[in-house]
Amino acid sequence: MRLFTGTRGRTIAVAAASGLAAAAALAATGAAHAANPAATAGAAQPQATSLPSGIAAPYLYLGWGNPPSATSVMSATGIKQFTMAFVLSDGGCNPKWDGSRALTGGTDQSTIGKIRAAGGDVTVSFGGYSGNKLGQKCSSASALAGAYQKVINAYQLKSIDIDIEAGEVSSSTVRQRVVDALRTIRANNTSLKIYLTFGTTPTGPDADGKDLIKKGAAAGLDIDAWAVMPFDYDQGSTDMLATTKTAVDGLKNAVASAYHLSSDAAYRKVGLSSMNGRTDSAGETVSLANFRSIIAYAQSHHLARVSFWALNRDRACGSGESAGDTCSGISQGTYDFTKALAAYTG
Repeated sequence: MRLFTGTRGRTIAVAAASGLAAAAALAATGAAHAANPAATAGAAQPQATSLPSGIAAPYLYLGWGNPPSATSVMSATGIKQFTMAFVLSDGGCNPKWDGSRALTGGTDQSTIGKIRAAGGDVTVSFGGYSGNKLGQKCSSASALAGAYQKVINAYQLKSIDIDIEAGEVSSSTVRQRVVDALRTIRANNTSLKIYLTFGTTPTGPDADGKDLIKKGAAAGLDIDAWAVMPFDYDQGSTDMLATTKTAVDGLKNAVASAYHLSSDAAYRKVGLSSMNGRTDSAGETVSLANFRSIIAYAQSHHLARVSFWALNRDRACGSGESAGDTCSGISQGTYDFTKALAAYTG
């Protein structure tokens, strides 16, 4: 998720009737907010602790801007899940936070401990747009799997997110290495939730994304969600609600084709990581109303994961500020996007 600083993050079996009912409720909430914004602006929907790990977890990046207190966010919004960004290479095949902060013993571990003590949990995200990527620095799939496993073991993780971008996703060799490494991770961690997140066009994955999915299917890789980031299209003025839906529909079609799944089954194996407010691309803005409608769309199809980049900027900009690492660039209440995400149940 390349956002203004050149850093880009970012990442269920539910009965159809209950899912459609939940989607209708979310849509009704959005309509009510549009009619009377003040009536729902402060509402916080507590997130169920029984949800699959990582299903609805905004990105929190401690190495970017002025990150908020995770436990304060939990109290204000009801959110209990977070996607912690980013684990990178330290220059070799060794994982560190941002490629420089020790894996344990620092602020990142302390934050995770506080989240868990408050009844929440985390999904750790590997990769992002910038920095040294483990997929490129580890010379083999077994070595890469070892690096992933080191982090899983350090935090006894229930879920991971591989945010594969830039040089990692553009290399066919690295794409295959990541797929093969995740096969090992799946074999050795059968209950772990695995999410694979990458960029997209307005109509679905580009050639690299489609090839990644095909490589996964050919290798027999079973992950919990293939997730796209439906923003930063660089196509000027864009309807971000409409293109989010068409991008995810295109992803669903690619997964259905590669894995020989029905449309319904494929939707349950895909996800999305949106953006709050202005994106890096001129003409792109994801409004709060857009995001609420995106969540209702996701609920209606039982998507396996919904997230957004990023909690760090889930507030309106103050005087002299512009959209970037600390604010969204739109009119909103503090943590409004996080409150909306807390209602997602799949």
